Amino acid sequence: MFQALKQLSAPTNKDLRVRIYFTLGVLALFIIGTYVQIPETRNVSLNSALGTLNSFTGGAMQKFSIFSLGVTPYITASIIIQLLQMDIIPYFSELKNEGPTGRQKINKITRYMGIIFAFIEGFVFAIAFLGSGKTTLDYMYVATVITAGTAFLLWLGDQITQKGIGNGISLIIMAGIIATLPSTFGTVFTELISKGTYDLWFGILMFVLFVIIYFVIVIGVIYMQEAERRIPIQYANKSTFGNNQSYMPIKINTAGVVPVIFASSLLTIPAVIAQFVNKQGFTDFVNNYLTYTKPVGFIIFVILIYFFAYFYTFIQLRPEELAKNLKENGGFIPGVHPGKETEDYISKVLSRLTIFGALFLAVIAAIPIIFSALTGLPQSVSIGGTSLLIVVGVALETYRQLEGSLVARNYKKGYSGRRR
Repeated sequence: MFQALKQLSAPTNKDLRVRIYFTLGVLALFIIGTYVQIPETRNVSLNSALGTLNSFTGGAMQKFSIFSLGVTPYITASIIIQLLQMDIIPYFSELKNEGPTGRQKINKITRYMGIIFAFIEGFVFAIAFLGSGKTTLDYMYVATVITAGTAFLLWLGDQITQKGIGNGISLIIMAGIIATLPSTFGTVFTELISKGTYDLWFGILMFVLFVIIYFVIVIGVIYMQEAERRIPIQYANKSTFGNNQSYMPIKINTAGVVPVIFASSLLTIPAVIAQFVNKQGFTDFVNNYLTYTKPVGFIIFVILIYFFAYFYTFIQLRPEELAKNLKENGGFIPGVHPGKETEDYISKVLSRLTIFGALFLAVIAAIPIIFSALTGLPQSVSIGGTSLLIVVGVALETYRQLEGSLVARNYKKGYSGRRR
């Protein structure tokens, strides 16, 4: 990492530093926007199940700001569109197989659907938070402002992806979570020490333990994100001796933090409905059974993580295409026949790795929940495990992209020097 920072400071990488400054500037603009409240509104109280959504938006929902929904409607739309590509609707399946052109059309449809969801959710929150004393035009006004905020964030995300470093949408989510982390630690400190729930020194010890748990989560995420299984590959025109052995690297957690983001987003839907319906019975049901800080909700959360881990892994790495490409390039896995047998072998390896990858995500998300349950800390603190998974995962992906850019530049520089 220090070597990459040293290379980044070189005069020849000025444009790369500009891209980083641009990314940081856009994220700072997002954080500032979370404090801009919608006119004639005030801070609102959220049910416990909406804590995840509030953390994704940098606390904007509780402030009822112009970025109250963040980019979560786009995430919901992404889930639906990706599910529709599984041969549910032939049109989306055909777009998926059209290559870059098809992906561009899918992205456009996803954004339009995200805007529609933003308006619907904005209208629901306007009714829930403003109460019944307003007119339909008042609700539509608030919904329009919130929708405009989400559309603006999607545009900012595109600008980061095109002119900055990393995936813009993921970085906006990460920035929102980081903005809420200080308040999370402040809440823990207050609950364990200031309020006198525990003896002073015992409270300090528990706070230190809480901080250590967060460091353990960070180390665990880094380890699992970098861990991979190498499948040996032999090419017909290459020798198996020396350094000619090739590998197909497959990460244990190929899907990254996407399953956690998708699972968390889906679990917020009942909470949104509960906030709109405003019936104590339904709200209690959601808080007791559809919140992953409770046993039943956590089981549902784990099931969703496993589903999206398998779903996203097999979308990213399609065994049939990998087997086909190997065969076309004269490659094969030692002891495995090319074609269908290779496809089955790769699918088997992916399935086994995904079991451990999804289990890791669930365990990391569970650690703060268990700690909070044992210490009696608020549910908002339990969200920290899932949030930290997303932050570290996105940071690693962004760093890898930055490192890849530096390697590519050094390669081009060395190649140009040899040509001279």
